[in-house]
Order: sequence, then C-alpha cells, then structure tokens
Amino acid sequence: MDKFGDYLRKLRKQKGLTLKQVEKSARVSNSFLSQVERGVRNPPRPDILNRLAGVYGVSAHDLLEAAGYIKEKSSEMRERERVERAYEHVITDPHYSQGTRMKGLTLSLEAKKFIVEIYEKATKRDLL
Repeated sequence: MDKFGDYLRKLRKQKGLTLKQVEKSARVSNSFLSQVERGVRNPPRPDILNRLAGVYGVSAHDLLEAAGYIKEKSSEMRERERVERAYEHVITDPHYSQGTRMKGLTLSLEAKKFIVEIYEKATKRDLL
C-alpha cells in the first residue's frame, strides 16, 4: 500500500499538481487521495484510477497494475524493471543531458527504452 501511495504522490508532483487540483480534475476527494498517498487507505477502485490516469498523464493500465488489479507476467516484469533501472541511470548521469531533463513528463516504457537506446549509442555503453 505504501509503495502505491508513493507512486501516486510521485506522479502528482511530477505534474506539479496539488491535491486540490487533482480533486477538481478527477472528482476525487483530496482527503481520500492524501490518505492513499500516505498508505493509510487501500488503492482506489478501478473507476477512480481511470480518472486519475487522465489527470496524471499515465495509462490506466499502469495505475491498475501498480494498484495490484492487474498482474504482469514475470518476464514482462523483469523487462520493465530492466528498462526502468537503465532509464534511471540515464537521467541521473551528470555527463549526459540530451533529452533527459523533461520535468513534469511521465513517459511510457517504450519511450524510456528508446531514450536508453539513444544513450547507449551516444556513450557506447550497454545498459540493456
């Protein structure tokens, strides 16, 4: 539960939104969202997650998966983790800034993989 709440908070902050703004856009109580973000409440129902996905600019599938409503296959999960780790390396590399300083954007896994591949070609390093 805490992990999902942290993920939801991160998405909101990446978009530069307050709980009040999300409440208005997604029609979800800001106190409820605050409790979810703090891990006091369980993840919202799928219909609420669908509304939040639009506000946070992520796919409903990603939120449903993070909330535990959808289970990924283990090979897909390993691939996702590999890409996420490689992408995290790229965006934190202080010597590489081409296309990695995109504040407020939430990227799909495919976009992250593409950025990692460009990084690999530019730096001649293998991350994937």
